[in-house]
Amino acid sequence: MLRSLLLLVSPLLMCFSGGVCFVCPEICRCSQKSITCNSATESLKSRTHSRLSISNTGISVFPDLTSIFSLESDFILYICDNLNLRSVPTNAFIGMTSEFITMNLFNNGFQEIESHAFNGTKIDKLVLKNNKYLRVIHEDAFKGAFGPTMLDVSSTALETLPSPGLESVLMLVARSAFALKRLPPLNALKSLREAQLTYPSHCCALLSWDSNREGSVITALRNGSSNCGDSSPANPSDVASGDSLTLDGPLASDIVGFTSAEDTFGSMDFYYPELDLCQRRPALQCSPEADAFNPCEDIAGFGFLRVAIWFINVLAIVGNLTVLLVLFTSRCKLTVPKFLMCHLAFADLCIGVYLLMIATVDLMTRGHYSQHAIEWQTGVGCGIAGFLSVFGGELSVYTLSTITVERWHTITHALHLERRLGLRHASSIMVVGWVVCLGMALLPLMGVSSYNKVSMCLPMDIEMPLSQAYVILLLLFNVGAFLVICGCYVCIYTAVRNPEFPGRTADAKIAKRMAVLIFTDFLCMAPISFFAISAAFKVPLITVTNSKILLVLFYPINSCANPFLYAIFTRAFRKDAYILLSSMGCCESKANLYRMKTYCSENINRSKSSSGSNGNSKAPRAVVWMSSFPHVTPRPRMQRV
Repeated sequence: MLRSLLLLVSPLLMCFSGGVCFVCPEICRCSQKSITCNSATESLKSRTHSRLSISNTGISVFPDLTSIFSLESDFILYICDNLNLRSVPTNAFIGMTSEFITMNLFNNGFQEIESHAFNGTKIDKLVLKNNKYLRVIHEDAFKGAFGPTMLDVSSTALETLPSPGLESVLMLVARSAFALKRLPPLNALKSLREAQLTYPSHCCALLSWDSNREGSVITALRNGSSNCGDSSPANPSDVASGDSLTLDGPLASDIVGFTSAEDTFGSMDFYYPELDLCQRRPALQCSPEADAFNPCEDIAGFGFLRVAIWFINVLAIVGNLTVLLVLFTSRCKLTVPKFLMCHLAFADLCIGVYLLMIATVDLMTRGHYSQHAIEWQTGVGCGIAGFLSVFGGELSVYTLSTITVERWHTITHALHLERRLGLRHASSIMVVGWVVCLGMALLPLMGVSSYNKVSMCLPMDIEMPLSQAYVILLLLFNVGAFLVICGCYVCIYTAVRNPEFPGRTADAKIAKRMAVLIFTDFLCMAPISFFAISAAFKVPLITVTNSKILLVLFYPINSCANPFLYAIFTRAFRKDAYILLSSMGCCESKANLYRMKTYCSENINRSKSSSGSNGNSKAPRAVVWMSSFPHVTPRPRMQRV
């Protein structure tokens, strides 16, 4: 049957002058910026058409289509390449047709689709792709409309989709819709069977929701129907031929020549698949699938990691805050080791805050992280967490290296006090370290690698050569620091065991203790460095899921242990802590004891320095001062002759 057109807006015609000539339809009134289609004449009403195209025009007002009425069941509307159209108004398509319509509204200048824009329509397909400035679809845009069954919002700036109107969507296309970071409530997509999205995590959320929904529906149906058991035939025609209708009781024997209904009327097995409540619906198809960097799981991944991450971050934050509080409020002279310990505590505190952020997000999104993954990973929070992670980790490694070099330099030049490292030199070294570590942490925020590749917000993006070089440089920095520490402690042990250098007992004890601690720290970091370097060269030896065990248990464990091993468990720190508590009225006796020991050691050093000029000098004033404390009596030191 021949079809005629009710309305045809022809494509652009090239005039002889090289300009664009637009032919206005006979039932419309056209101006430079608008098109208005009035009621058709009787002759036009009798025509049936299926296509209307308004494309590549300069109109700035949405065409008035409310007076057009089509009887066709496959009416197709094209409004595309109209870059001056800014919005789709209310009731824009009402009355066009009472049948299903396909709307191709792509590549326009739309910024907004207003409330009730599709009122009075039955939408089969709605294509809104390539409307690059489309940011808002009003919550009630589909109120009064049926459909759409297919919705395409690819390459738009939409940040969310309205829940009302999505119940009938069977296919959702949102490719390259990078602003669409959060899906609408999944219950609004109850009819969805296929999705082509931008982010893999959205597919994780949809597939998880679909499997849970399918399981609950099947369970409910099986509980309500006795025909859904495994022993029941899927099709009534599968019933065995030996099964027949039987009559029990005394009446059956009285019937002579009884013939079954199946023998009389034939088979009475009628099967209606659409009424089979036990039939499973087809599985939801979604792309892109989850990749190696974003598996379908929560941030922590394992239950024991969720507990461990809270334990470690609380210890790291409390321990390092305690160290900073005591060192900053100490009235004792600021020495180079204390100065460096402050930087180490601050660096480890950054790692603790990073873990706290990760643990908090994991707790808030537990069980449904996939629905919030992109919003978290591309948000400001993940960027801050990643910055704290890299900055704190690299500054901690740098400070540990500086502490080791300072110990080596002090022990090597123990007899030359003027050559020891002073606060001015230590400050210059740490300024350089801060600048280097800040630069390393800021590069992913400037496009070199990225913190939003994985849920843990670490720079694992190595797709570009520059990003790969950055990650390799970061790892080599850590390996280089480890080699420096190893070299320094080899020199320290060599110097300590040399009998030609006397008077180094205290320095030797400190060096041995710090050697054990720092080597323990780097042994914990060795697995991370090994697997990270292999992954940086695109030869991953471990999955992201399993790497979370290393990142939670090994990467931050140093930040948790350092304040206790380097400060809190040392005698000097306990002295400063008791003195601080005594100013609050607590532990005064302990504080006085530490003050006395400090005073004694100072006076003994002074007496030793003056013993060369005064052979038989008086007893040090420290002994007289100690005698005023009855509970503390100095023991005489036996000397070997």
